[in-house]
Amino acid sequence: MLDATMSPAMPNATMTKTAETPAIETRDLSRSFGQFTAVERVHLRVNQGEFFGFLGPNGAGKSTTIRMLTGLLQPSSGSICILGIDFARHPLEVKRQIGVVPEGLALFMRLTATEMLHFAGQMYGLDKPTTRARTEELLEFMNLANEGRKLVADFSHGMQKKLALAAAVIHGPRILFLDEPFEGVDAVAAVTLKQMLQGMIARGATIFLTSHVLEIVERLCSHVAIIDRGKLIANGSLDELRAGVHAESHNAEESTARLTLEEIFLRVVGQEAAHDDPARPAQELSWLS
Repeated sequence: MLDATMSPAMPNATMTKTAETPAIETRDLSRSFGQFTAVERVHLRVNQGEFFGFLGPNGAGKSTTIRMLTGLLQPSSGSICILGIDFARHPLEVKRQIGVVPEGLALFMRLTATEMLHFAGQMYGLDKPTTRARTEELLEFMNLANEGRKLVADFSHGMQKKLALAAAVIHGPRILFLDEPFEGVDAVAAVTLKQMLQGMIARGATIFLTSHVLEIVERLCSHVAIIDRGKLIANGSLDELRAGVHAESHNAEESTARLTLEEIFLRVVGQEAAHDDPARPAQELSWLS
């Protein structure tokens, strides 16, 4: 069984070693592509030990933000600090502290599963005995122990997702970034992965999750931020977001209800009119109605 208390990557002396130091902090973080601004002046603070959900409609700027936070994309302006380290000044030191499961998984398809994890361990600076031991443990934990010699290209999408997660945690990261980690993963594997993630939180790691499955986010995350059209429009605990929505509600019954994250999300991004306004004509497809 994989030990959820797996030792994290050891911090360098330049890192501020206090619990009060944010795991992630951005100031005026922006990214433009030509005349199009994908992310605009985002101020974000994620405390250490939080399970943080980052939500938004398609095209809102989620993946662009994550790519900047993980060093895959250079910001147009603004700053990023990870565990008190300025990302722009110390990129390699930051990358030693984080693990990433990106949207495209970023696996080497012509390697075997074992070779992929050995490569990941060596890239993070683990010695060979530790890399071999953790590779065996991770393959067993992910139910891939019998697939170690199979090429990654021959894996199903769900198996590739599990392997990508294994590669992201082999060094015991202090912060784990997950872009749609449960997509294509079967229900049994999803339960195992959730247990692993909650174990990481219990030992003090921080997880930054983006997913379109709001039920999963609501079940796992303690804090949520919502981005829309490149701007951060909500940020706080679930109770704080509920309180904000209730404060703006003119419906007495609704103000006493416990809103789900889906209901909060729809109201915050301004989509509730499509569901609640009876005067608004419903869209229909003529050949299906």
